Amino acid sequence: MKSALNSHVLVLNRFFMAVHLVTVRRAFLLLYRNCAEVVDQENGQFAHYDFDTWQELSVLREEINDFDLDLDLDLEWVQTVSHPIQVPRVIRLTEFEQVTRQTLRFSRRNLFARDKQRCQYCGQNLTMSQMSMDHVIPRSLGGETKWDNVVCSCVDCNTRKGGRTPKQARMQLKTKPTKPSHHSLIDISINHPKYAIWQIFLPQVTRQEATLAS
Repeated sequence: MKSALNSHVLVLNRFFMAVHLVTVRRAFLLLYRNCAEVVDQENGQFAHYDFDTWQELSVLREEINDFDLDLDLDLEWVQTVSHPIQVPRVIRLTEFEQVTRQTLRFSRRNLFARDKQRCQYCGQNLTMSQMSMDHVIPRSLGGETKWDNVVCSCVDCNTRKGGRTPKQARMQLKTKPTKPSHHSLIDISINHPKYAIWQIFLPQVTRQEATLAS
């Protein structure tokens, strides 16, 4: 259950517009501080829960065995001292002005999302296990590990490029690497069944882009 804390939660503003993503850990902190509420869907209806009522609902669902915690892969739970609490998928800010937007962290998953699951040299679709990270300017030449110098690459292209620049290796990047927005991560995650509820709150164009990227 520890890994569930690193899943993502869609954050809405007070007008139910998607703002950005946070980790489950961050979402629970916002709920605990009464800066946000859970938005959940049940039987086609939306309901709002503060932190205390969301805990109570989690306990109730566990007691009546509403969900199989081991078999339902679309749901995630975090174990507290006394009982498991269900991971929310969407939260709505109630005090937007008191919440600072987090900087998008550089990570393999976020890089994978930014580059839309594709090798930035040959365009091949990749899975996370197939992806390698290529430094456009190699580290041996002073290249840094940061958003504008690292791209997704397949193993073959990474091997072919080696410790050279794309120009030296006569290879061309599909797109210039830049720091992405949080919506890049939304685009890649929306296709996972556990994030299906996000589609209701995202613009149509974002949902279309996510489908094309899958």
